[in-house]
Amino acid sequence: MSKLDKVVYQIYPKSFQDSNHDGWGDIKGVISRLDYLQELGINYIWFNPMIVSPQKDNGYDVADYRQFDPRYGTMEDFEELAREAKKRGIDIMFDMVFNHTSTEHEWFQRALNGEEKYKNYYIWKKGKAPGVPPNNWESKFAGNAWEYVEKFDEWYLHLFDVSQADLDWTNPDVRKECADIVNYWREKGVHGFRFDVINLISKWSYEDDPNNYDGRQFYTDGPREHEYLKELNRTSFGQDEDHLTVGEMSSTTIENCAGYAGADSNELDMVFSFHHLKVDYKNQMKWELQDVDFMSLKNLLFKWQVGMQEANAWNALFWNCHDQPRSISRFGNDKEYHKESGKMLAAAIHMLRGTPYIYQGEEIGMTNAYFTDISQYVDVESTNIYKVLLDKGLPEEEVLHILQERSRDNARTPMQWDDSENGGFSDVKPWLQSADSYRTINVKNTLKDPDSIFAFYQKLIRMRKEMPVVQEGIIVPLLEDHEKVFAYERKYNDESLICVNNFFAENTEIDLDLADYEVLLGNYPDQKPASHMTLRPYETVILYRK
Repeated sequence: MSKLDKVVYQIYPKSFQDSNHDGWGDIKGVISRLDYLQELGINYIWFNPMIVSPQKDNGYDVADYRQFDPRYGTMEDFEELAREAKKRGIDIMFDMVFNHTSTEHEWFQRALNGEEKYKNYYIWKKGKAPGVPPNNWESKFAGNAWEYVEKFDEWYLHLFDVSQADLDWTNPDVRKECADIVNYWREKGVHGFRFDVINLISKWSYEDDPNNYDGRQFYTDGPREHEYLKELNRTSFGQDEDHLTVGEMSSTTIENCAGYAGADSNELDMVFSFHHLKVDYKNQMKWELQDVDFMSLKNLLFKWQVGMQEANAWNALFWNCHDQPRSISRFGNDKEYHKESGKMLAAAIHMLRGTPYIYQGEEIGMTNAYFTDISQYVDVESTNIYKVLLDKGLPEEEVLHILQERSRDNARTPMQWDDSENGGFSDVKPWLQSADSYRTINVKNTLKDPDSIFAFYQKLIRMRKEMPVVQEGIIVPLLEDHEKVFAYERKYNDESLICVNNFFAENTEIDLDLADYEVLLGNYPDQKPASHMTLRPYETVILYRK
């Protein structure tokens, strides 16, 4: 199956559509909205985990890999979803969380009961001294990365929440279990797989981190990582010629990703990397704010585009996901230039080389939640960091502002279908409060507007499906030194497509030889190709020449 013309839509099921009046999105809710997704034009739905979980980390703490959490529905519901999606030309992609399981998973419970086989599924170490963990690593969710179990006088590793115990991939039994899980879902009609933080599975040393205490240099892109992915490919999804796979890569490098997603590497089809989503992290720290460093953003996008192209490897293209604040609030302007910046960000990412991912609500311009009280937040990372930052002496007002900018709950507020209570997501109180913007920003309003952000996404998706230059063209960076514009060319045979994007709320000038190009798409009505052009606030122009 060619990945070149595919577009993936990510659904955070808990927040998409509630069908049974419990404030929690579910499978039947998704079925009721498939016509909307068909109208958008996407090929794949990637679902965040819907399987059994205590929900300490929104389903990324898996307690059973083969059973749906009843809150989402039944296997019969899912089989109906797969059938109905297929009728509309849409395939399913599932999240596979294989770095860790919930401590409520049967494997971990059996480990706690002293069954040696299952104890060996996880990473256990003796402490340095009584009450002292094996090393100084910190969890990605704040606090120590080890938890003591008195019964064994040992500590288990949890790079994430204390309820998420890391699996030991050096154990072939663990690797076989993971392949079996992929094959189980393949038999249910799932062709796509997204592997969560998959480049953390090859831990290679457990020494103290002398630098920043997070230990990532000892467990990221480890020495057996490529071996493990090749094996997983060979024993599971690689047996399906229609598969589509993507790996979420934490703190990775182009060199490693060239292997993970190389055309001939037999590992994964593509990778998510997150470097471009840290350009507003002061000192590279998520919870320290600064304005977007635009030149850094541009350079990183170009570096990954060109680097992966030179390695004949493939990128997943995205601004948004369930772990990131809303791009329109972050890189755009969700107040004065809502529609313009929403379209500009869409064009900037969709015309790049790779496979675009649209996160639910992005296509209508959903914004950050702008919650004003800690009681409105649900995400474990946000509630943990709230306490940490207060303990460091930051004023509450400042901490709440940081959460408004950075919390993962910004992405997780319910999908905004209409202007009824809770945005049409549910007729009872939702698991997470809706953003107030649902009254104006919603699907019902969008579908009435021929000039909407949604209509613009439809056009971008159509261009990818119809134009070889978008699917297969090489990328050539343009205007690399321009401090306000992200511009590039895609070239294929004798075709040339140029995408020009102003990332700022003011006019800016560009000089490019565009006189013999035609405008294919833009977010202002009357732009004319010329060798000197004035771009208006957040203007995007896609130009074409054959």
